[in-house]
Amino acid sequence: MYTEDDFIMISALQHYVYCPRQCGLIHVDDAWNENLFTTRGNIFHDKVDTDTYESRGSKKTVRGLRIHSSRLGITGRCDVVEFIESVNGEVIMPVEFKSGEPKNDISDKVQLCAQAFCLEEMLNTKINQGAFFYGKIRRRNIIEIDYELRIQTENIISAVREIVTTKIIPKAEYNAKCRNCSLLDICQPKAMNKNKLNQYLQGLYIP
Repeated sequence: MYTEDDFIMISALQHYVYCPRQCGLIHVDDAWNENLFTTRGNIFHDKVDTDTYESRGSKKTVRGLRIHSSRLGITGRCDVVEFIESVNGEVIMPVEFKSGEPKNDISDKVQLCAQAFCLEEMLNTKINQGAFFYGKIRRRNIIEIDYELRIQTENIISAVREIVTTKIIPKAEYNAKCRNCSLLDICQPKAMNKNKLNQYLQGLYIP
């Protein structure tokens, strides 16, 4: 069990999947920069981060719910949690709002799975599904919180904790994702790679 002082933010998991170095810069060095993508996301989330409770028929909706897991040492906030009464009992589903569209990697799914871990521990329940609402396509996507995703998420939590605990920020490696990263100017991955190349070339001529 972890204490509150040891908790890491669920958002760090998504940062890690996107780029381990980005995760280190944000959660070790407290680096941050806004760009078009982060600003768009902030505006979109302003519409749902309201800390409200709503009940309609068999469904209760809680917005802005703060969550944590002492077992895994993670904490965060759910955009929406739905509590739905069914013939088989209450179904609990976390719903995350995204301004864009479904991603090719598992970063969004890992974030939702981590939320499910927290809700399961806090409410002593089992969560089998979660959902995303993507603003760009205006549609809800349901995902399964299955065994494979749970293992992937726990492994990523361990990797993030290693970065945060050791305070060792992964080295820069330039790729296509760098162009959309808000920390591009801080990270300077091309410069880092150029320095490595120069060191290698210099090493070739050392007698």
